[in-house]
Amino acid sequence: MADHDFDLFVIGAGSGGVRAARVAALSGAKVGVAEEHRAGGTCVIRGCVPKKLMVYASEFAHHFEVAEGYGWTVGESAFDWAKFIAEKDKEIARLSGIYVRNLQNAGAELFHGKARLKDRHTVEIDGHGTVTAAKILIATGGRPWMPHELPGVEHAISSNEVFHLPELPKRMVIAGGGYIAVEFAGIFNGLGVETTLVHRGPNILRGFDDDVRSHVTEEIEKRGVTVLLGCQHAAIEKTATGFLSRLTNGHAVESDVVLFALGREPYVEGLGLEAAGVELDARGAVKVDEYSRTSVDNIWAVGDVTDRINLTPVAIREGHAFADTEFGSRPTSFDHEMVASAVFSQPPIGSVGLSEAEARHKHGGRVDIYLSRFRPMKYAFTGGEERCLIKLVVEQGSEKILGCHVVGPDAPEIIQMAAIALKMGVTKPQWDSTCAVHPTLAEELVTMREKHVPPALGQAA
Repeated sequence: MADHDFDLFVIGAGSGGVRAARVAALSGAKVGVAEEHRAGGTCVIRGCVPKKLMVYASEFAHHFEVAEGYGWTVGESAFDWAKFIAEKDKEIARLSGIYVRNLQNAGAELFHGKARLKDRHTVEIDGHGTVTAAKILIATGGRPWMPHELPGVEHAISSNEVFHLPELPKRMVIAGGGYIAVEFAGIFNGLGVETTLVHRGPNILRGFDDDVRSHVTEEIEKRGVTVLLGCQHAAIEKTATGFLSRLTNGHAVESDVVLFALGREPYVEGLGLEAAGVELDARGAVKVDEYSRTSVDNIWAVGDVTDRINLTPVAIREGHAFADTEFGSRPTSFDHEMVASAVFSQPPIGSVGLSEAEARHKHGGRVDIYLSRFRPMKYAFTGGEERCLIKLVVEQGSEKILGCHVVGPDAPEIIQMAAIALKMGVTKPQWDSTCAVHPTLAEELVTMREKHVPPALGQAA
């Protein structure tokens, strides 16, 4: 420390960076943090938190429909976009302030300004000059990827700008098939917006179990989302009444807003990584080892900028593990196996472990599948066609559960508990020995006994 201004300097005050900075500072280290926008990062400012608030707002229209089936007379209702945005902004400001106070209370010094490396120990911060640090942590996260070569792309917005639309559009085209695109499709459809989802692939939600993917597609279409697969934007044109999305299948869709949610990329631009010798991988992510150390021995990186598992809780655990290792004398590496995830689509998804395809590939096809589709009890009075899906992927022989996938009300809440069991290596007999909680959606998890044979395999047999 005698040769440097800080023991640790963190670039990025998102979830991972703030956790690392706080833990290190509480251990007695002198810590500096630079943030070019607002403390809280993607999750708090332009991601998980405001998006979940939008999901809550958008679900009420469906709740009103269900309520009528239970005897409620629902009067005239209307949604005030401007009021919602104002309340959302107040909550985000409150949460960002908590991040700032937590850093300050831990003893860390926060600099507002973009930071860049000048060398392996020197950081330049806009408006603050340069500082030196014995150790540096890069925690800058990711940012939306945009196809800059697309004609008319300047007329589209990304998932950053969607939180600040001046008014609720009547029509929206969403490009993308990942969880961000699917979540926003549910949000705006629920708010009464005529919503079209355009995805170049054969199905949405690449990386999830195939039964989950097809099931969610069917369910969001039942809710009113138009899903166009196997095509993408060829151009966007400004018209007198909005925008015209010209697609590669020859069709065109008119809208008031075109939202591109085509994935995210590590935010490394302008960080000066090359000046310090920090290596990137082929996708532009910072290369790290199991302890989050980069190719430079005094520089580490955590969170989405490393493109490992791009989830807020993962970034937090990576940041905490780094601080424990370097400032707590407790060498710790975060285990990236069996990490649960949720998609706040409508209906939502909870998933942990391997998909069926991944399990068959990894275990040579020696897996058993348990699959159930059913109408949730909550919708019994509504006459709707909504269905839940629950699926278990089990290794033959050991009967270890390799994957658990749930689509339906409260699926994200359910999967958290399932993740604990799968992380501990639970087997199907142990799982089944758990007494069901009745009547619940989740009880189906422990009452499935009949193995599911996919049509193709059944015919082959």
